[in-house]
Amino acid sequence: MFNNKNILITGGTGSFGKKYTEIILSKYKPNKIIIFSRDELKQYEMAQYFTDKCMRYFIGDVRDENRLVEAMDGVDIVIHAAALKHVPIAEYNPMECIKTNIDGAQNVINAAIKNEVDKVIALSTDKASGPINLYGATKLVSDKLFVAANNVVGGRKTRFAVVRYGNVVGSRGSVVPFFKKLIDDGAIELPITDVDMTRFLITLEDGVNFVLDNFERMHGGEIFIPKIPSLKMIDLATSLAPKLPHKIIGIRPGEKLHEVMITADDSVVEFDTYYVIKPTIQFAHIVNYNSNALGQKGIDIGMGFEYNSLNNTQWYTNDDFLEMVENS
Repeated sequence: MFNNKNILITGGTGSFGKKYTEIILSKYKPNKIIIFSRDELKQYEMAQYFTDKCMRYFIGDVRDENRLVEAMDGVDIVIHAAALKHVPIAEYNPMECIKTNIDGAQNVINAAIKNEVDKVIALSTDKASGPINLYGATKLVSDKLFVAANNVVGGRKTRFAVVRYGNVVGSRGSVVPFFKKLIDDGAIELPITDVDMTRFLITLEDGVNFVLDNFERMHGGEIFIPKIPSLKMIDLATSLAPKLPHKIIGIRPGEKLHEVMITADDSVVEFDTYYVIKPTIQFAHIVNYNSNALGQKGIDIGMGFEYNSLNNTQWYTNDDFLEMVENS
């Protein structure tokens, strides 16, 4: 599907963009991969590593619709990964988070429609499901914008979908590299917010592959959610440093004890390895979301089902988790 295609990724110098580029180059022969981001140093550093002839590096901000329109000229596929993601920073700088995560999302939609891009997938977060912090609230709005964009396209071919998953092991700013740095720096204890806290965990590679797979599965309007294991944060710390004691520091403002990826109010279809949240609006192109675009059938489980990191039926063992960390 990605051979001979022009692909653009917003926020492409981040952890996801780098792993995505690595996987695409190893499996496919794209015509262009356009890395769209606002940080010239990160673009320079990434350009030193990915030197393939298909690579293009565009300085730009998703807040600038005109620049997005220029960058998407001739583009077939877009992945929207750009976002302000730090929960406490978003709380202190709410309008900056809104400008990037909400206004930026709408700019991506507008630019994709103007250029008649084939398919767009926006990356979401578990924090967008029943949000209690500003970051999660802006990502929920972003999700709604991308879903509703399928009604805005009119007769154009562009289709939009969303992928939502949990914490990414090894990504910049995540808990595993944070704990590893503390351990390497000779910490005498590891900080734990709460002994009962749980989180969904996925490797960066699995996250990228899930996004790639959904370009083939999508009709437009879906929110795709992978079935992934949970882990207690205290078990994560114990796995990384069995001999270090823990210091309970309490939940920070805007944090949940357990993360939710599907609320009981969502209308859900279950497939073998993932769920789909169906849109709450009806599109001009009527779609049966009980089967995907590949013809694979799912089971409509309707409303009332909640998928959270505590009631999850899949859990990492310590050995599984350590193997995942080593391979991530």
